[in-house]
Amino acid sequence: MTKLRSVPIFPILVTKSHMNLKKNLLSDMKGALRAKDSLRLNTIRGLISEIKYREIDLCRELEDDEIIPIIATQIKKRKEAATLFKKGGRDDLCEKENQEMAILQEYLPEQVSEESLRSRVQEVIAELGVVEMKDLGKVMKTVIPEFKGRADNGQIKNLVAECMKQ
Repeated sequence: MTKLRSVPIFPILVTKSHMNLKKNLLSDMKGALRAKDSLRLNTIRGLISEIKYREIDLCRELEDDEIIPIIATQIKKRKEAATLFKKGGRDDLCEKENQEMAILQEYLPEQVSEESLRSRVQEVIAELGVVEMKDLGKVMKTVIPEFKGRADNGQIKNLVAECMKQ
């Protein structure tokens, strides 16, 4: 006799807050497709494509904390492209890049304020007793993991350097 699998009678409702990031992206892509929002659709498709490339390289599915750096990289690329388009006098393409950047930022965790970041950097500098610029790496090793995905590493580096000069 074969054993039957039990299937729940009522489907479990999953809200966006309980979904992982990848499912959230797929859901939003379908919504953009239905709404005929081509900018959002192409942006999300590109991001999903980048995630799939990384999954193929690693031969496994990515977790949310592994997807966040991919999103941050995509935002960084868009930011660089926007500045180059602005420099080249292509304001239309610059605006498109900025809109794509805004769409991608929706999927990042809430960014930390510069004031709280600055105060934490000053605390770490005081804790480690760092006074010379050559010890910048020690401070960075402590601060970056705390704010991973919530602050840009370049911003952290600039704040650490600024606080160490004082």
